[in-house]
Amino acid sequence: MENPTPVPPPHAAKDVTEHVGYRLKRASAALRNAMDRALREHGLTVPQYSCLELLDEQPGLSNADLARGTFVTRQSANVVLRGLKDAGLITRPATAAQGRALPVHLTPAGRERLHLARRAVYSIEVRMIGGVPADRLPALLSDLDAMTEALDG
Repeated sequence: MENPTPVPPPHAAKDVTEHVGYRLKRASAALRNAMDRALREHGLTVPQYSCLELLDEQPGLSNADLARGTFVTRQSANVVLRGLKDAGLITRPATAAQGRALPVHLTPAGRERLHLARRAVYSIEVRMIGGVPADRLPALLSDLDAMTEALDG
Protein backbone atom coordinates (compact mmCIF):
# COMPACT_ATOMS: atom_id res chain seq x y z
CA MET A 1 0.00 0.00 0.00
CA GLU A 2 1.24 3.47 -0.85
CA ASN A 3 1.76 6.18 1.70
CA PRO A 4 -1.30 8.41 1.69
CA THR A 5 -0.89 12.01 0.61
CA PRO A 6 -0.42 14.16 3.71
CA VAL A 7 -3.41 16.26 4.67
CA PRO A 8 -2.51 19.87 5.35
CA PRO A 9 -3.61 21.13 8.77
CA PRO A 10 -6.35 23.78 8.92
CA HIS A 11 -3.87 26.29 10.39
CA ALA A 12 -0.33 26.34 11.73
CA ALA A 13 -0.16 24.10 14.79
CA LYS A 14 2.66 22.12 16.35
CA ASP A 15 0.25 19.35 17.42
CA VAL A 16 -3.44 18.52 17.84
CA THR A 17 -3.67 20.45 21.12
CA GLU A 18 -3.29 23.68 19.16
CA HIS A 19 -6.30 22.99 16.93
CA VAL A 20 -9.40 25.13 17.52
CA GLY A 21 -11.67 22.08 17.75
CA TYR A 22 -9.47 20.53 20.42
CA ARG A 23 -9.45 23.74 22.46
CA LEU A 24 -13.24 24.12 22.14
CA LYS A 25 -13.77 20.54 23.28
CA ARG A 26 -11.38 21.04 26.20
CA ALA A 27 -13.23 24.22 27.27
CA SER A 28 -16.59 22.48 26.83
CA ALA A 29 -15.49 19.52 28.96
CA ALA A 30 -14.18 21.83 31.70
CA LEU A 31 -17.47 23.78 31.70
CA ARG A 32 -19.54 20.60 31.77
CA ASN A 33 -17.52 19.14 34.66
CA ALA A 34 -17.84 22.33 36.69
CA MET A 35 -21.58 22.51 36.02
CA ASP A 36 -22.07 18.83 36.86
CA ARG A 37 -20.39 19.33 40.23
CA ALA A 38 -22.30 22.53 41.05
CA LEU A 39 -25.69 21.26 39.91
CA ARG A 40 -25.35 17.98 41.78
CA GLU A 41 -25.66 20.03 44.99
CA HIS A 42 -29.06 21.23 43.71
CA GLY A 43 -30.28 17.79 42.64
CA LEU A 44 -30.11 18.68 38.94
CA THR A 45 -28.28 17.52 35.84
CA VAL A 46 -27.05 19.91 33.16
CA PRO A 47 -29.92 19.01 30.78
CA GLN A 48 -32.46 19.47 33.60
CA TYR A 49 -31.00 22.86 34.48
CA SER A 50 -31.03 23.85 30.80
CA CYS A 51 -34.72 22.89 30.56
CA LEU A 52 -35.56 24.98 33.62
CA GLU A 53 -33.70 27.98 32.15
CA LEU A 54 -35.51 27.66 28.81
CA LEU A 55 -38.90 27.28 30.50
CA ASP A 56 -38.26 30.33 32.65
CA GLU A 57 -37.63 32.37 29.50
CA GLN A 58 -40.29 30.71 27.33
CA PRO A 59 -43.07 29.02 29.32
CA GLY A 60 -45.09 26.43 27.44
CA LEU A 61 -42.35 24.97 25.26
CA SER A 62 -42.91 21.47 23.94
CA ASN A 63 -40.70 18.41 24.34
CA ALA A 64 -39.33 18.94 20.82
CA ASP A 65 -38.52 22.60 21.56
CA LEU A 66 -36.75 21.64 24.77
CA ALA A 67 -34.81 18.87 23.05
CA ARG A 68 -33.51 21.33 20.44
CA GLY A 69 -32.73 23.97 23.05
CA THR A 70 -30.82 21.58 25.30
CA PHE A 71 -29.01 19.70 22.53
CA VAL A 72 -30.48 16.29 23.33
CA THR A 73 -32.73 13.89 21.44
CA ARG A 74 -36.50 13.98 21.94
CA GLN A 75 -36.27 10.65 23.74
CA SER A 76 -33.64 12.04 26.12
CA ALA A 77 -35.73 15.17 26.64
CA ASN A 78 -38.65 12.94 27.66
CA VAL A 79 -36.45 11.32 30.31
CA VAL A 80 -35.29 14.74 31.53
CA LEU A 81 -38.87 16.03 31.69
CA ARG A 82 -40.05 12.93 33.52
CA GLY A 83 -37.39 13.51 36.18
CA LEU A 84 -38.34 17.18 36.51
CA LYS A 85 -42.03 16.33 36.75
CA ASP A 86 -41.42 13.59 39.35
CA ALA A 87 -39.45 16.16 41.40
CA GLY A 88 -42.39 18.58 41.20
CA LEU A 89 -40.39 21.17 39.26
CA ILE A 90 -42.56 21.29 36.11
CA THR A 91 -46.12 20.66 35.04
CA ARG A 92 -47.01 18.93 31.81
CA PRO A 93 -50.55 17.94 30.83
CA ALA A 94 -51.32 14.29 30.11
CA THR A 95 -53.06 15.25 26.87
CA ALA A 96 -52.71 18.17 24.48
CA ALA A 97 -55.44 20.82 24.45
CA GLN A 98 -54.83 21.15 20.72
CA GLY A 99 -52.40 19.47 18.34
CA ARG A 100 -49.91 16.99 19.76
CA ALA A 101 -47.51 19.21 21.69
CA LEU A 102 -47.69 19.09 25.48
CA PRO A 103 -46.75 22.53 26.85
CA VAL A 104 -44.38 22.45 29.82
CA HIS A 105 -44.37 25.04 32.63
CA LEU A 106 -42.30 25.64 35.75
CA THR A 107 -43.91 25.13 39.13
CA PRO A 108 -43.10 27.50 42.02
CA ALA A 109 -40.71 24.82 43.30
CA GLY A 110 -39.10 24.71 39.85
CA ARG A 111 -38.60 28.47 39.86
CA GLU A 112 -37.02 28.30 43.32
CA ARG A 113 -34.69 25.43 42.37
CA LEU A 114 -33.71 27.28 39.19
CA HIS A 115 -32.96 30.45 41.15
CA LEU A 116 -30.64 28.61 43.52
CA ALA A 117 -28.94 26.61 40.76
CA ARG A 118 -28.58 29.70 38.57
CA ARG A 119 -26.40 31.35 41.20
CA ALA A 120 -24.03 28.38 41.07
CA VAL A 121 -23.96 28.22 37.27
CA TYR A 122 -23.50 31.96 36.84
CA SER A 123 -20.59 31.92 39.27
CA ILE A 124 -18.96 29.28 37.05
CA GLU A 125 -19.42 31.48 34.00
CA VAL A 126 -17.95 34.45 35.87
CA ARG A 127 -14.87 32.31 36.66
CA MET A 128 -14.67 31.10 33.07
CA ILE A 129 -14.89 34.50 31.40
CA GLY A 130 -12.57 35.96 34.03
CA GLY A 131 -9.78 34.60 31.85
CA VAL A 132 -10.89 36.79 28.93
CA PRO A 133 -10.31 40.56 28.92
CA ALA A 134 -13.71 42.29 29.13
CA ASP A 135 -13.12 44.27 25.95
CA ARG A 136 -12.53 41.00 24.02
CA LEU A 137 -15.66 39.19 25.22
CA PRO A 138 -17.99 40.58 22.50
CA ALA A 139 -15.51 39.50 19.82
CA LEU A 140 -15.20 36.04 21.38
CA LEU A 141 -18.97 35.59 21.40
CA SER A 142 -19.18 36.79 17.81
CA ASP A 143 -16.40 34.42 16.76
CA LEU A 144 -18.10 31.47 18.45
CA ASP A 145 -21.36 32.35 16.68
CA ALA A 146 -19.51 32.59 13.35
CA MET A 147 -17.94 29.15 13.87
CA THR A 148 -21.34 27.68 14.68
CA GLU A 149 -22.88 29.29 11.60
CA ALA A 150 -20.04 28.01 9.41
CA LEU A 151 -20.81 24.45 10.52
CA ASP A 152 -24.61 24.67 10.64
CA GLY A 153 -24.93 26.96 7.63
